[in-house]
Amino acid sequence: MSPLWQEIWTTIQADFSDLPGIAQVTQMTVRLLLAALCGGLLGFERERAGKEAGIRTHMLVALGAAFFVLIPQQAGVSPGDMSRVLQGVITGIGFLGAGTILKLNDREEVRGLTTAAGIWLTAAVGIAAGMGREASAVFGTALALMILSLLPRSASKPKITQQED
Repeated sequence: MSPLWQEIWTTIQADFSDLPGIAQVTQMTVRLLLAALCGGLLGFERERAGKEAGIRTHMLVALGAAFFVLIPQQAGVSPGDMSRVLQGVITGIGFLGAGTILKLNDREEVRGLTTAAGIWLTAAVGIAAGMGREASAVFGTALALMILSLLPRSASKPKITQQED
């Protein structure tokens, strides 16, 4: 192989060396698959309930959150830096969740609060999985599924009242 191609190959190998061994590959695979699976379970429940944010949305939120914490962990960031990563993920997911909340003016009704809360929780589950807290991720998913499936919906929906000037 010519020196030029050897240098190109060495550069490519260096760029793909963030998973140097089977232990790291296994760890990343388990964490990301668990995040996606837990997100998928939460999304399935939401889709079954006829909500717009379903399986794919929840899986992507959990997987994305897991990636956001897994990559800095691999890079060896300090706890203070990880705290800032978590703050960014939590804030970003808040904006995503806010996009699912609708105010229906003609009926003075708010919709999407449970979906927004579910997306926020799904991100937390993804964070737990990404940080290697697999049991916590599974437990959080199980609790959320119990809340969403077993607790009855309130008979009265939140109403928006118009304030007088």
